[in-house]
Amino acid sequence: MAEEFNTEGMLDVYLFENEQLLERLQEIVLEQKDADCFDEDSINEIFRTMHTIKGSSGIMMFDNITVVSHRLEDVFYYLRESHPENVPHLELVEHVLEVSDFITAEMDKIRDGNAADGDSTEILAGLDKFLELIKNGGEEKNSKNIPENVHEEPKQFYIAPVATSASRFYKIHVGFYPETEMVNVHAYKVVYALKEIAEDLLYFPEDIIADESAAESILKDGFRILLQAQCEEEKVRELIGVGYDIEKVDVYQCEANEFLQGFDFGNNNTQIDLISSVAEIESKTQEPSEEGNAENKEPVKPAMQPGDFVIKSKEPGKAKKLAKDKAKGGEKASFISVNVNKMDMLMDLIGELVISQSVVLQNPDLKVPGLNLANFNKAAAQMVKISTDLQNIIMSMRMMPLTNTFQKMNRIVFDVSRKLGKDIEFEMVGENTEVDKNIIEHISDPLMHLVRNAVDHGIETNEEREKSRKREKAKVTLSAKTEAGKVWISVEDNGKGLDREKILAKARKQGLLDEGKPEAAYTDKEVFQFITKAGFSTNEQITEYSGRGVGMDVVVQNIQAIGGTLDIESTAGEGSIMSLKIPLTLAIIDGIVMKTGDSSFVIETGVVKEFFSVTEDMMIHEPDGDEYVMIRGECFPVLRLGAWYGLKNCKSDVEDGMMLIIEMDGKKICLFVDELVGKQEIVVKPIPAYIKKVRGLSGCTQLGDGSIALILDPGGLVE
Repeated sequence: MAEEFNTEGMLDVYLFENEQLLERLQEIVLEQKDADCFDEDSINEIFRTMHTIKGSSGIMMFDNITVVSHRLEDVFYYLRESHPENVPHLELVEHVLEVSDFITAEMDKIRDGNAADGDSTEILAGLDKFLELIKNGGEEKNSKNIPENVHEEPKQFYIAPVATSASRFYKIHVGFYPETEMVNVHAYKVVYALKEIAEDLLYFPEDIIADESAAESILKDGFRILLQAQCEEEKVRELIGVGYDIEKVDVYQCEANEFLQGFDFGNNNTQIDLISSVAEIESKTQEPSEEGNAENKEPVKPAMQPGDFVIKSKEPGKAKKLAKDKAKGGEKASFISVNVNKMDMLMDLIGELVISQSVVLQNPDLKVPGLNLANFNKAAAQMVKISTDLQNIIMSMRMMPLTNTFQKMNRIVFDVSRKLGKDIEFEMVGENTEVDKNIIEHISDPLMHLVRNAVDHGIETNEEREKSRKREKAKVTLSAKTEAGKVWISVEDNGKGLDREKILAKARKQGLLDEGKPEAAYTDKEVFQFITKAGFSTNEQITEYSGRGVGMDVVVQNIQAIGGTLDIESTAGEGSIMSLKIPLTLAIIDGIVMKTGDSSFVIETGVVKEFFSVTEDMMIHEPDGDEYVMIRGECFPVLRLGAWYGLKNCKSDVEDGMMLIIEMDGKKICLFVDELVGKQEIVVKPIPAYIKKVRGLSGCTQLGDGSIALILDPGGLVE
């Protein structure tokens, strides 16, 4: 049957579902990598995961993924059935991650339109060797004769009925949630799973792939299966499984004569309603027949209680729960998959709506004297409220937890520490913190560099820690929290910390120190910032992970590109903390609009600490042209925005303009502008690529009067 249908329509579902399964697989493995062995629930879940990937890949005819999945499934099949002892846990973890990486790489090829042609020879050989190892290493009582977990290529799923005394007959009804997409594919996966145990297998609708109406029929009436097999009912339920797509599974064991009647059971035989809900079936069984009332004067007891064989959906690893009344269960959350490009387009439209709103509310026609704008202002206030609510909803739809990103860092710590021979514990704090999807894409690489540096540079070898008499285990902590519209992500280690003198010596050698400034005058933060310079590295030996002087400068560039900063703290002999401070979103910000000369500028509200007017006697003028202002006994450097960008028609007298104190990374400066226009929501637009990048500018926006304002980058101004 696999050759008779087109798989293109299923590809998106295949990639999406398997991506979710692989993320969950990696999460399970990394959670238990430091344990002595996998617990029973994890073994079962990993087995089911590989079984599902094997089945769907077989349907899609991705043979190399199918074979690798099946081989890892064999390993966990043996672990589940035989319970061997002396299983090398870390080696097993590495095998699972290796398979996960291989399948992920193949799926990336498929997603890009290329052939999944990866060579799995070494992986298969390693799994075979490992399986043989655990089979020979277990005790005698664990070496039971386990039937082989045999895989066959997909084909027409009708098997000639060869009934024996051990054969059992089942009538099965599978109900799917109404919102399940491509339900015929999910039904096919159920058939594919049952094929492994089937002596005889029939299902209705028969053509679940080529017939487009099959999906509608399955959603409406359910998927009905007749199964002849030599296994217990529990095995049937296990193979079918439950999840986000299957709402219920009804399994009824019947006699051979009932089985041979097919899906139409006739009038004189026991009938099983495979379509009605559980509540409807129970209500029917509780109604006494007329004949029973006339002759026996009491209700006829039903021969079968449907609630005895109806099973609710359950989470992986949880005990099965019998359901007597489906109606009592809680409602299932509904989800829909949306292409991220559509979300970006919707976000752009929201931005245009905000701009249009400003155009309306700041229209010069509204400034005519004598106009009664009471009704207009009331309607405008309602429009602003709806617009704000719409923004918040769209922004929340774009927000994603950092869990997956943090789990990738967990994997990096595991891999690098194993290769370097370091025993390192990894801890995640605040991994459920939500950030805009675009932000997550920008911080993945910087975080990877910081975590690798913590493992390679920061954490000492096991021998060095013993010499230093450090009793606590080497540890890397990745934490996240939100504060005042920003998200703080910190990478902390309890290693050897940064060596101030070594960094200063390297900076001196590379000519990074200011002439005339003594080394003692540099603060620790200023010294530590040298490691973010391009080509700067204190590692004497070049390794796979460090020593080339690249990485930290890339981190800073990527973080500054999204309006973030990197803060470095370190104590020699105790460890280091690398903190990223980044905005929650890049799309819409609150900004202060100001004018200098004929140009408009916008600066984010969060970096402005204070604005005030000054008098000439508060100014300090240096011979080299530098200016300072004294505010409450504190001296601040002054940056005239007009002079900085060479603008014309700017005010030169400080008493005619306005000063703003802006703070970034603990540094403060006073920004002198001609006038403040006001505060408003700003839709951030990138500066066109054909314009040369200018220091101190991060983007542009359109104001309510249609003019263009440049968005200032505080990081570029305070350097």
